[in-house]
Amino acid sequence: MMADDSVREVAEMVRDFARERIAPHVREWDERAHFPRDVFEELGSLGVLGVLVPEAYGGAGLEYRHYVAIVEELGAVEGGVALSVAAHNSLGTNHILLFGNEEQKRRWLPPLASGKMLAAWALTEPGAGSDAGATRTVAERRPGGWVLRGSKNFITHARVGGVAVVMARTSPGKDHRGISAFIVPLDTPGVLPGKEEDKVGMRVSDTASLVLEDCFVGEEALLGKEGEGFHQAMEVLDGGRISIAALAVGIARGAFAAALAYSRQRLQFGTPIGDFQAIRFKLADMATLVDAARLLTQHAATLKDRGDKTTRASAEAKVFASEAAVRVAEEAVQIHGGYGYTRDYPVEKFWRDSKLCTIGEGTSEIQRLVVARELLKGLEGSGGQR
Repeated sequence: MMADDSVREVAEMVRDFARERIAPHVREWDERAHFPRDVFEELGSLGVLGVLVPEAYGGAGLEYRHYVAIVEELGAVEGGVALSVAAHNSLGTNHILLFGNEEQKRRWLPPLASGKMLAAWALTEPGAGSDAGATRTVAERRPGGWVLRGSKNFITHARVGGVAVVMARTSPGKDHRGISAFIVPLDTPGVLPGKEEDKVGMRVSDTASLVLEDCFVGEEALLGKEGEGFHQAMEVLDGGRISIAALAVGIARGAFAAALAYSRQRLQFGTPIGDFQAIRFKLADMATLVDAARLLTQHAATLKDRGDKTTRASAEAKVFASEAAVRVAEEAVQIHGGYGYTRDYPVEKFWRDSKLCTIGEGTSEIQRLVVARELLKGLEGSGGQR
């Protein structure tokens, strides 16, 4: 395990970068739904896009504790940038790192870790969201490879990415056991980005549908063995949910900081509103939620770094942190009063961005099902034991 000093150093580096290169543009990028490619190229040069990738494949070779610190720092400034960094690292890139063979890792991880290309991860479909086992995209065997047909939606980096990991059904009638994972370059003939989503929040992060029309990929595109795709995806999500928890912590922290500063400046009845007990109680509750969410997230990251199973811890961190972010951001708007409902202050954006954390990579409802299932299995203790 690396020293805590290294985590602080990484966090400070990303915090400085976010303040200098991202913060001045937040409102403009949000209004235009602009994806800042140049910023992601710089993040790649800093190692942020290959946090978990070993140095042998061109990555930074850091741990999950560093990773959650990075995502939190970005989320405290611009949720959409943080979401893209999380999706790139945890989903597409991490899937190849976890389940790719040596040839696949050497081909794809260096350009992904450097930021020369971004990764997409294509699991969700119009009829297969929480029920990922209902995947209808198919992959049919052909001489030398596979032909993929189907459509995916809500795919991060569908329009700006270079490669996607796509889940497709290779064995009809076998429910989730018939799903396999494929590495699909997004410039492959038959791969088409579809409708770009006009989102409420996280507008800087690219989100669109992905259409596969008789897309041919070679045998080397299959990740792991045929039929392993669903189980691979669930393991990838265990790590991905930790990053979404970190994103939620960052958003909550940003909203809280804005509310705290405003409570010191805003005068009513001749005194700062932070002197009123009603506001002080809100601030105390908000700070407690941020700290508790961070501790749950760091706990899950520590378990991941130890190589322990994190299914329950990841789900607990995600459901708590994401719902805490929504509550903290809403209270930040309330503390700002009428100004909080305008775009002249940052809290309305934190509020809009926060909600996705309760939906993406498994809804809050799914997280509660996961926690309950793990408890009833008796595999990870009960009654809050660690």
